[in-house]
Amino acid sequence: MADPKGFLTTPRETPKTRPVPLRLLDWREVYEDFHSTKLEKQAGRCMDCGIPFCHQGCPLGNLIPEWNDLVWREDWRDAIERLHATNNFPEFTGTLCPAPCETACVLGINDDPVTIKRVEISIVDRAWEEGWVTPQPPEAKTGKKVAVVGSGPSGLAAAQQLTRAGHDVVVFERADAIGGLLRYGIPAFKMEKWRLDRRLDQMRAEGTEFHTGVNVGVDVTADELRAQYDAVVLAGGATAWRDLPIPGRELPGVYQAMEYLPWANRVASGELAEPPISADGKHVVVIGGGDTGADCVGTAHRQGALSVTQLEIMPRPPESRSEAHPWPMYPMIFRVSSAHEEGGERLYSVNTQEFLADDDGNLRALRLVEVRNEGGKFVPVEGTERELPAQLVLLAMGFVGPQREGLLESLGVDLDQRGNVARNAEYRTNLDNVFVAGDMGRGQSLIVWAIAEGRSAAAAVDRYLVPERDLLPAPIRPTDRPIA
Repeated sequence: MADPKGFLTTPRETPKTRPVPLRLLDWREVYEDFHSTKLEKQAGRCMDCGIPFCHQGCPLGNLIPEWNDLVWREDWRDAIERLHATNNFPEFTGTLCPAPCETACVLGINDDPVTIKRVEISIVDRAWEEGWVTPQPPEAKTGKKVAVVGSGPSGLAAAQQLTRAGHDVVVFERADAIGGLLRYGIPAFKMEKWRLDRRLDQMRAEGTEFHTGVNVGVDVTADELRAQYDAVVLAGGATAWRDLPIPGRELPGVYQAMEYLPWANRVASGELAEPPISADGKHVVVIGGGDTGADCVGTAHRQGALSVTQLEIMPRPPESRSEAHPWPMYPMIFRVSSAHEEGGERLYSVNTQEFLADDDGNLRALRLVEVRNEGGKFVPVEGTERELPAQLVLLAMGFVGPQREGLLESLGVDLDQRGNVARNAEYRTNLDNVFVAGDMGRGQSLIVWAIAEGRSAAAAVDRYLVPERDLLPAPIRPTDRPIA
């Protein structure tokens, strides 16, 4: 293990966030630098448990005790090698993952868990600074061509693994820039886009091709795709958003979160001077209490909203683990993100009944009511109806699966009972040379699952294309329902 007494002598410490008034003036990441000597002490808190349950919490199988020990010993070069052994993009997970590894940390049973996520991002940042992250082109080419549809974390992970295995890989993205939600969905204050861009440069140098502005299924037909490529990986994500069909839904001022957030990212990157949808000078209501809702909250603050209120139909979570989520499960507890630190109000156990218009037909408010859970149904509490002023409402209620129109319908892939693309244990659909990874196959999930599935799907594709060899790590079986 690292420091034999580290968990006894060193309390958990994480980086400070920049002052709220300062960080609301820009789109930079909110955390201040964390000195390497502090970080090494934090890594020394890892106990190198006989059964490291942090592995149970990490779908990627990250070798967490190993790189904690290496950081504590100041062997940063070997630490990045151990980190890259299981994770193509530690800077993505180190900034965006909710860290189920930490909630599974054995130390967390009766103390504060190890700061695994901070150690992870520090390792990869140090590696880039030292020049240790370099292109890894294949030693030999197979002559096989693979198309990856979608350039989010799952598609990028699959593409990088397959390129390094010697296949000719082309990534198709219907947006005008590569990255999927990493580019235009996740605000820059959570992950600045230079982190994405430097990885894309590495992938280009390795031989991966990127084609943007291509709507596969429309610009390139399904038949053309299968005819031109030896294998296809579907990694388009779960982009069909959940709507709220109540009176007034059609009013100007009511938008989906993913109609709102991309414009803010384009402003932050310098592509636009002003967004077509802005919270400036408005009372903003965000419906949905998850991460996407928090992204909307932080974005609205930076745009100069008069007020921001986030609504959640579920009750307020407890402050600590409940019996329903014992260790090492990821607990449903009350969490305060950096966006929530910046202001606004959070209302729980409320449901929106109607959007209300002013005399000019513009959104002026919404009517909500308190609810209670009775037998699994949310029942309105009589006498609790009230209006909440709003000139901008953002729907952040999650996603219901992949978009079926276009590519999926034209391909003719089977869907499972939840509406996701069905696949077997080898990530293969009902079509012989078509595979699926990430949210498109498992439903809306975490970035760490996206990368894990991208890597696993790549391994399955490589075995399909070159069955006589065993080059890539064996795929992890999908946890959703396999097809027959």
